[in-house]
Amino acid sequence: MNAFFALMFDNVANLVILVAILVGAFGFPKDLVLQRIVPGTAVGVLVGDLIYAWMARRLARKTGRADVTAMPLGLNAPSVFGISFAVLGPAYIATGDAMLAWKIGMAVTVLVGLFKMGLSFAGNAVRSAVPRAGLLGSIAGAGIALIAFLPFLKVVANPIVGFVALGVILLTLVAGVRLPWGLPGAFVSALLAVAIHYGLAAFGIGTPTAAAAPAPAGALALAIPWPSLQFLEGLSLAWAFLPIALPFAVMTIIGGIDNTESAAAAGDEYDTRGILLTEGFCTFVAGLCGGVVESTPYIGHPAFKKMGAGAGYAIATALFVGLGGMLGYLPLLVNWIPAAAVAPILIYIGLEVLAQGFLATPSRHAPAVALAVLPSLGFLLSLEMGSLVTAAGGALANLSGELAETLRAAKLLGNGFIVAALLWGAATAELIDRRFVRSAVYFFAAAVLCLFGVIHSPAAQGTFFLPWRVPDTTPYTFAAAYAAVGVLVLSARLLREITLSPPAGRGSG
Repeated sequence: MNAFFALMFDNVANLVILVAILVGAFGFPKDLVLQRIVPGTAVGVLVGDLIYAWMARRLARKTGRADVTAMPLGLNAPSVFGISFAVLGPAYIATGDAMLAWKIGMAVTVLVGLFKMGLSFAGNAVRSAVPRAGLLGSIAGAGIALIAFLPFLKVVANPIVGFVALGVILLTLVAGVRLPWGLPGAFVSALLAVAIHYGLAAFGIGTPTAAAAPAPAGALALAIPWPSLQFLEGLSLAWAFLPIALPFAVMTIIGGIDNTESAAAAGDEYDTRGILLTEGFCTFVAGLCGGVVESTPYIGHPAFKKMGAGAGYAIATALFVGLGGMLGYLPLLVNWIPAAAVAPILIYIGLEVLAQGFLATPSRHAPAVALAVLPSLGFLLSLEMGSLVTAAGGALANLSGELAETLRAAKLLGNGFIVAALLWGAATAELIDRRFVRSAVYFFAAAVLCLFGVIHSPAAQGTFFLPWRVPDTTPYTFAAAYAAVGVLVLSARLLREITLSPPAGRGSG
């Protein structure tokens, strides 16, 4: 119940945010969004979580263990914003045809699913080659910056409700205090917070609704998202949006590899290729059924495991989200539950992921894990400052000086932050172990990736590009910087050999 409530609400909130952006910001027809886009997108969660639940049962039978936890899967939150603001919205504005824009989104999702399925076959090789500090450090940063910190703001904004809910989470899930009758802590936390919220509202304190995101509510209506080939009508125009969509796909693939390692560190050894192939497949199926957002393994497996979850929470989430998309009750649910009531569950997941990053790696690699956290903080800063600039509009149109430079630097650090974190964490772990050649390889790889915008992209949407087609010299600057660090690391290897070499004419002794 604890795990189901956390995974379910995270997915539902993303769907409601998608509705709010498409209908509220771009004026998409409500019926199209609620009866075509939302049900199709929810299918990805339905299919993916059911497959992950089956994989967990299979692993339990294979190992003879009863405590195997299914990998959590859900909608990729950055993709919700990226696809909405950079693909669907612009496509609608350019064509004036909401149906065509939707079919372009379908086509992009289908192509992204195929792309991810292709990359899945390299998953095991990447996971076996990269040090655990890089794999766990990168998602530790995302856990603390995005999963814990942002929800904590919801708690502070509504302190009476949020602090009480967080207190129950800390008592039950962190301190291990058992509630009467074995009631699940996450459920009691949310239930108590909702009661306090509406109790205060009855006396005019606070507001009656403080949802995670306001969304146009629709009447309950059955909408079955059958697979179709309608995406073919938007395929010719979808190619132009791939440079925007593929960075999100690469990030989710790297995140999937990281999450598989996180599950292994918690005791559940899954096949990386199977995890990634499922991620790509359910994204592909969602696109066929009208979905526009990719699915991905969620950060937080160790937290769900500590909650005592097995495979049932994934099945329950799959059915709840899948049926909710088809029946239309998801926006109603999220508009009714205050964000501060469920934010503490996400805070707990973020804390567990960060803790695992340090506890499940060799203690000597702690600096590597800490360094891998920083790109996620850059993404967080870029996200919040970007929202401020957008909201301020003309008031910040002539932004300059140190503040402008800080915003630009945060955006460069945040673009491709999962990949950058993995490279920095892995390179530093190898450096700590004095494997200088392997460390230098990561820096040289980063230099190459900079040239194509995989990390530190200067493009507004963080897109990939060909270096000779970009007038900005930023990619070359970053490539030269990473190459210089790689050369510096290699020179340390030569220095060590000189230091350890015996003087001329004498034996090694």
